[in-house]
Amino acid sequence: MSELDLSRFPLVYAKRVLLACLVAVGMGHTVLFAVLAPLGREAGFSEIQVGAILSASSVTVFLTVPLWGRLSDRWGRKRVMLIGLFGYTIGTLLFTGIFHLTLIGVIVGIPAFIALMVSRIMHASVMSATMPASSAYMADITDAEARTKGMGAVGAANNIGAILGPAVGGGLAVMTLLTPLWFAAAALFITGVVTALTLPEVPKRDFTARPSPRLSYFDRRILPYVIVGVFMFMGFAIVQNTMAFRMQDALGLTSVETARLFGFGMMLIAGSSLFAQAVLIQMLELRPFALLRVAMPILIAAFAVMAWFDTQFMMLFSMVLLGLGMGLASPGFMAGASLAVSAEEQGAVAGIAGSCPPMGFTIGPLVGTALYSVEPTYPYMFALVIYLFLLAFVMVTRK
Repeated sequence: MSELDLSRFPLVYAKRVLLACLVAVGMGHTVLFAVLAPLGREAGFSEIQVGAILSASSVTVFLTVPLWGRLSDRWGRKRVMLIGLFGYTIGTLLFTGIFHLTLIGVIVGIPAFIALMVSRIMHASVMSATMPASSAYMADITDAEARTKGMGAVGAANNIGAILGPAVGGGLAVMTLLTPLWFAAAALFITGVVTALTLPEVPKRDFTARPSPRLSYFDRRILPYVIVGVFMFMGFAIVQNTMAFRMQDALGLTSVETARLFGFGMMLIAGSSLFAQAVLIQMLELRPFALLRVAMPILIAAFAVMAWFDTQFMMLFSMVLLGLGMGLASPGFMAGASLAVSAEEQGAVAGIAGSCPPMGFTIGPLVGTALYSVEPTYPYMFALVIYLFLLAFVMVTRK
């Protein structure tokens, strides 16, 4: 397995720029999740319609992430990251603009719903370039021994952004529910400019003699990680797309109050996840699959609390548990997949691994919102069963 020549590469500087970029991306993601549920209700959409908008973008990311991962092998990590960052900016502006027209009544009903779906799909097809290129970049500049910690740093950077996102969303939502999205578009544009000017490109391998390698989801080396990734993020998506509705209905909150409380809950998820990735993973030094075995019982406890309690304190406590578990599991999933393949396959595996969360986020919102419309506790009971299956799977799988 060949390694890149990084003898003259500014390693520490590159990591700092990369992680700062990922902070901004994480913020952009969670700003949307903090306001989308109350925003959808203000626009007259049902819970299932809100879930469908997110699922449409997630399936788009699922389909496009492997392509962007392979293209990052050919075009370079930095170029593909920039495509994602500037595409994220343009897509956010388009999506927010259509939502504004919906709220003021220029487009309403089914045409508004279709327009939002189409804009979100266009948005997702380009923004999906950033994460596989970023993960492959980190894989390129870390050796096998440091890979799990490197992927933990990637997750930690995303979680710092995820802490900032709800804070921005909750603070700016008092102006209008769309203000946080306008702010996120501006922040991502600035991040793209800074990344273009400061991030050093990793030396590229020569792929002129043969095409970039392709990987199958069913490749025996990575299949266990694919299974864990899809189902793990499906359960997480169920929470992320129903908990705001649960808070609003159980606690009798207004739209702005819901955005603030759910945003605070998202901050707790991100904060506990950051603690897991920045502190626990660095201390424990466990192998990737061992991290998954530690994380699953914590996640099961989180869903049990969500299913059986509906007070504000217990809802927020469950989100702390969720963040802690996901903070341990996510780096284990990403690092394990990366370590399972050769150096020449890092772009391809980053694309495969990067498509597992959006596949989970394709299924999760539809299942979660459909179950919520029947009974508010059903989504969390369903997720609990899924994670019991995952616990059994990681215990019997030898990795």
